[in-house]
Parts: sequence; structure tokens; C-alpha cells
Amino acid sequence: MIDISERISGPAPVKALSTDDPAEILGFALSSLKEGSDVALATLVEIRGGAARALGSHMAVAADGRYCGYVSGGCVEAAVASEALLALSEGRDRTVMFGDGSPFFDIVLPCGGGISIILHLLREAGAIEQVLDRLERRQPAGLRYCPKQQSLQPAEPPERAYWQAEDFLTIYRPRTRVVISGQPLEASAVVRLGAASEFEVLVCEAGEAGRTIIREIDAYTAILFLHHDLDREVPALEAALGSPAFYVGALGSTRTHRRRVERLTALGYRNEDLDRIKAPIGMFGPTRDSTSLALSILADVAACRLATYG
Repeated sequence: MIDISERISGPAPVKALSTDDPAEILGFALSSLKEGSDVALATLVEIRGGAARALGSHMAVAADGRYCGYVSGGCVEAAVASEALLALSEGRDRTVMFGDGSPFFDIVLPCGGGISIILHLLREAGAIEQVLDRLERRQPAGLRYCPKQQSLQPAEPPERAYWQAEDFLTIYRPRTRVVISGQPLEASAVVRLGAASEFEVLVCEAGEAGRTIIREIDAYTAILFLHHDLDREVPALEAALGSPAFYVGALGSTRTHRRRVERLTALGYRNEDLDRIKAPIGMFGPTRDSTSLALSILADVAACRLATYG
């Protein structure tokens, strides 16, 4: 059995904040660098069997022992931080394995699989700054890690995190934006639960809905129509159908949706346009209160985002 604590002297790992948001993790790494601390970025680059996190998941570890992020379900993060501190003390990048195939017999992943983690010593902030800048502008970003050069460089965003020859590519996408047009009671419940889910939530009044939708929608946006009046809904819905939003959902029964489709068909919309509308909105139903409706809607948005972008 290998005891990591016997292999490193210095600060003990301590969790600085609990987050798995890549922007927050990279932000922690960047702020630590700017404070003058050495920093290691841990990246999940191989999964053997099952795993709790996706390829490309990160942790950031400062030389004083503070760390954040996840590369598993919480079972190996302190050990990864210890290995990162060892890499910082040695002054070189390293790759470590946990679970199946690992030398750490005392660290077993509950899923029964195994993972490999690259520990990269951040030597400059430029690549991370570019990722964070692109995310702030709601654009996807990519990083390329080259083991031979032990370097991290900006890259064109790949569709997924993967090995390309000898380099590992990671993708970063903006967080989900939710735009709501509709009734105050239903909208307020979605706002409350959406904020708890760390979505970016915008509410627009019916009269300004079309202008807001055109201005704020991108490919990482879900648009929710929570109206009980088709006359007020349709103008904004037309704007939504012309947008790149990954989710367009509308409140109402199956009968209401038939009327909605008839009206939009009369305006010249084709079946492939109308098929974009998720109606009745939500993952489960019917619901009889605003909180259940909000849960149903946001679960459906999250499932659709996962299916679209992984």
C-alpha cells in the first residue's frame, strides 16, 4: 500500500471551494497565478470502465495546498491534490492513475473503474485567460495539452475532449442560458430553481419578448414560453424559431399546441421548424403547481443540453 503523505512534505491539501464549473476552476487557477502562487492543473484524460466525471474534467491545485474541482465523485480528489503538490515540488508534469490499473491499492473507485490524470504545471496565464474571455463572450473555447513540451495552448474548440495523436484536447462551452417569456407565477418559479441550478436566467415581458430573444439567444440558450395566450406568445415564438437556441418549449395542453401549430403553419412555417417546439413543455406532466412545472421544465432543458453537447 502506498501512502501519498509519506512522499511529500509541505502543505496539506485543503478544499478552497466546492465546484465543478470549468470557468470557476480555471478562474481559481488564474487568480492563484496572479497572486504569485505556483499552480497545477489536473485533467481527467482516461477512463477505464465507469467514472463519475467526463473526460476533460479539471482540478486546480495551488502550491499552498488549496484546491478546487473534481475529476471523480469526491473519492480521490484529496489524493490528486497531493500528487499535484508533489509535481509542483519536483517542477515537472506527471501522469497518475487511480482505481483499476493504479499502484494506489488503498484508493478504490466506488464505480469499480479506473482513471488517469495529467498534472500540468501552469507556467503562464495566457491560454487560460483566452478560454475565460471566450466563455465570458459566450463562445466555446478549446485547450491543447502537449505532453512532450509540457505545454498548454489555445485550440479550436473540438466537439468533445479526446486524444489527438499525442496531444489532449479539451472543450469548454458557455453555461446554459434560459430566457423566459410568460406569466409571473410560473416564471418566478423557474427563475428561482434556475438560479439554484446555476443557469443564467433572463425574463422578458411579452411586449419586449421578440426583441430580447433576438438579442440574447445563442446555441447554448433555452427559450421558455409560459403564456396562456397564443396571441401574446406567437410573435416571440416566431423570433425563437429563427434563433439557434438548443431548446424551445411552450406551455399548454396538446389541444393548445395543435392550435399553435395551425397558426404557425398558416404563417408559412414548415414541419421541421414546428418540430423544434417542445409542447407540452417539460419532462413530466401534467403538473398542477408552479414548482413542479419548473422542475419538469428545467429537467427537460438539462437533458436536452446533455443530449446536444454531451
